[in-house]
Amino acid sequence: MAFDFESRFNRAASWPHGEEEEHPLIIGIAGGSGSGKTTIVQSVVDIVGHDVVVQIPHDAYYRDQDHLTYEERTKINYDHPDSLENELMIEHLSALRSGVAVSRPVYDFGTHTRAHETQRVEPEPVIIVDGILVLADRSLRNLMDLRIYIDTDADLRLMRRLQRDIVERGRTVDSVLAQYEETVRPMHLQFVEPSKRYADIIVPEGYNPGAIGTVTSMIRHFMTERNAPV
Repeated sequence: MAFDFESRFNRAASWPHGEEEEHPLIIGIAGGSGSGKTTIVQSVVDIVGHDVVVQIPHDAYYRDQDHLTYEERTKINYDHPDSLENELMIEHLSALRSGVAVSRPVYDFGTHTRAHETQRVEPEPVIIVDGILVLADRSLRNLMDLRIYIDTDADLRLMRRLQRDIVERGRTVDSVLAQYEETVRPMHLQFVEPSKRYADIIVPEGYNPGAIGTVTSMIRHFMTERNAPV
């Protein structure tokens, strides 16, 4: 059965959420680890343009654990909501909505600590926030004008996580599988999957040209309403 993106578009009738004050459009994209969130975000940014859309990854906001030893940091459950400093991300998104640039953290996955440098984020017309738990926090959700959940089968997500963590983060197969069994899968079932009910749009099977088209169309509609070129 074909997925009816037009129907989903119409269902998101509250987008943007009826505020008269002009502010950047904030889109939240959630889904399990390896679901294809980053690929979708990068595709949207490439199509619409870096001068219109900026991406803020939720995992840049892992709490700074520099006071712990490396061994202690490796034992933290990074798939639990408590591992993320949502308070800081909410502060940054609120500032961006008000037209104020922020300096977001940069996280070093090799050492499990925040880097000393930060990355400046300008209040572009559209801000995309992506991460496995971006829909799990009510205060964070409430800042979003559009909420999307990428619904991808567990076997595909595990394959993609293996490839990413081994190639990009220098992990071993055994360590990735152990983490998946101990924290990734149970936290997905407890926190990530239930957050799907808060989505305006649910995208099946990860990367999907229809999904890309829908999101870019929404952004272009938003920019047209602002009388801004895109």
